[in-house]
Amino acid sequence: MLQMLWPVLLVIVANVFYNICTKSAPQNINPYAMLMVTYFVSAIVTGVLFLCSQSLSSVPEELKKLNWTALALGFSIIGLESGYIYLFRAGWKVSAGSVVCNISLAVVLLFVGYFLYNETISLKQMLGIAVCAAGLYLITL
Repeated sequence: MLQMLWPVLLVIVANVFYNICTKSAPQNINPYAMLMVTYFVSAIVTGVLFLCSQSLSSVPEELKKLNWTALALGFSIIGLESGYIYLFRAGWKVSAGSVVCNISLAVVLLFVGYFLYNETISLKQMLGIAVCAAGLYLITL
């Protein structure tokens, strides 16, 4: 149970801090200057965690396993991060902006799963999409 639960809790806690930090970012700073420092810190911490999680002799082998997904993930993270900075600068409330984005993302990912990974979309999920659409309407009133 803990194996399934701890990643969810990590995502939730990290997202709470992420939204607080993004919403609290100075309005007058260039978002890309902020992201540059953010990714510098992230690179250092990730590098330390990477090196601590395995033997030094296996580092080259791990790096050889990289493919296009690492680069694509890097670009998508830049879009995600700068999108949230501009979202909050545009005046979205932290309680609504993130919810709208995440509900919309969940609906889009249902279709991504269907078209790219041959996942099924059940009647319950279709009803969930309708409830999400109604929720988005109510949140953005």
